[in-house]
Amino acid sequence: MAYGDLQAYLACLEQRHLLQRVKVEVDPVLEIAAITDRVVKTGGPALFFERVRGSQLPVVTNLFGSFELVKTALQIADLDEPAGRLRGLLDLPAVPGGWLGKIKQLPRLAELGRYLPRRVKNAPCQEVRVDPPSLAELPVLQLWPEDGGRFITLPLVFTHDPLTGRRNVGMYRMQVFDERTTGMHWHIHKGGAGHLRSSQGRLEVAVALGADPAVIYAATAPLPPGFDEMLLAGFLRQEAVEMVPALTVDVEVPARAEIILEGYVDAYEERLEGPFGDHTGYYSPADYYPVFHLTCLTRRHRAVYPATVVGPPPMEDAYLGKVTERLFLPLIQLQLPEVVDINFPIEGVFHNCVIVSIRKGYPGQARKVMHALWGLGQMMFTRMIVVVDDDVDVHDLSAVRWRVLGNIEPRRDVVIVDGPVDTLDHAAAYTGFGSKMGLDATRKLPQEGYPCPWPREARMSPEVLDLIDRKWREYGLP
Repeated sequence: MAYGDLQAYLACLEQRHLLQRVKVEVDPVLEIAAITDRVVKTGGPALFFERVRGSQLPVVTNLFGSFELVKTALQIADLDEPAGRLRGLLDLPAVPGGWLGKIKQLPRLAELGRYLPRRVKNAPCQEVRVDPPSLAELPVLQLWPEDGGRFITLPLVFTHDPLTGRRNVGMYRMQVFDERTTGMHWHIHKGGAGHLRSSQGRLEVAVALGADPAVIYAATAPLPPGFDEMLLAGFLRQEAVEMVPALTVDVEVPARAEIILEGYVDAYEERLEGPFGDHTGYYSPADYYPVFHLTCLTRRHRAVYPATVVGPPPMEDAYLGKVTERLFLPLIQLQLPEVVDINFPIEGVFHNCVIVSIRKGYPGQARKVMHALWGLGQMMFTRMIVVVDDDVDVHDLSAVRWRVLGNIEPRRDVVIVDGPVDTLDHAAAYTGFGSKMGLDATRKLPQEGYPCPWPREARMSPEVLDLIDRKWREYGLP
């Protein structure tokens, strides 16, 4: 069964000895972040801070800070497991038998209907209504010394498109300015920012803090516009997400969340926000962003405040990014069937580099894949794309480096293009716009300017390998 809520997940972690309780008083300014940073970099457990200075609410961090934690969070044995289920749903066009064959597969599509969010009337997230609403109720963290203040770092921000009514859920940091206002750090490309532009005025917003782990992950996923994140969450947890109407805004929120912030953002109001020690490992500079106004705060009787700490990799977000890497591979292969596998190296913070292996069948195919990937949603932000042949394990960085350093002739195999880049790309020439590079490390064909057959790699014969496997102990080798 799916976790009912965040606290059910925490109970599971504690049972599996994957959660550490910190019983001494800790400061939400820098101290919790410093502890979390050290723990996540050693592959440590989730952290439950029972006594937080200045607040009655406990804080939990590092919910996803290792592969073991991520697999426990999504209740899977392997990160490729959800992708396998998704691949099964996407395989309909290959069904034999024409329309009859496809009709027989309708039960597989009906499976998605089971995952649509379900509205309920009563909700634990509304057990307590804080009156008057005040963010001082929350133990909001400051992560790094030069941050502009305290930031809510794990918010699930719910908005609706004013034109279509479609829901968007994103994760956008929120700097606390005072008891009733925060920043809303959504970039120009994000769904929430698009909704605000369409509103041409006031946009109602609800923010959920703390939900079951599949719901939290879904808010981070780079879904196509209009695809409901709560449907993805239902698919991942294999059970519909319960939603409840907020009290003061026309927005539904997860019924079993820990804390709900209700309010609005005005399209014509901005305030200086930042700097902030970001997931890139560098401070993102202060800039002007919209302002969120709090109109209502509800929570559970015994609410837990969740937070994530970002900074120099590897951090907790790296493991969430690996879930995205595996889950979205079938969607990429649906449009680019020659793609065998992908790897976003953690050090590339998921928009600086991707390594792609392809089944190469014609000249220029590596370049075609590069440009196609730059045209796929948030893949447009990828600063560097490395393409290798299908017999290269993209997760073996030594094998990849060998091909890159040995197979590339710079004038022939390097592609430079200009286009959109991530707003947080501090190396870009301009904010949100810069250059990107593709590296073709595949074997070259004569039509690609290589005048003779590509040299074969030196490999030992299978017969000799079998021989030494059988006689290894006779050699006296370890």
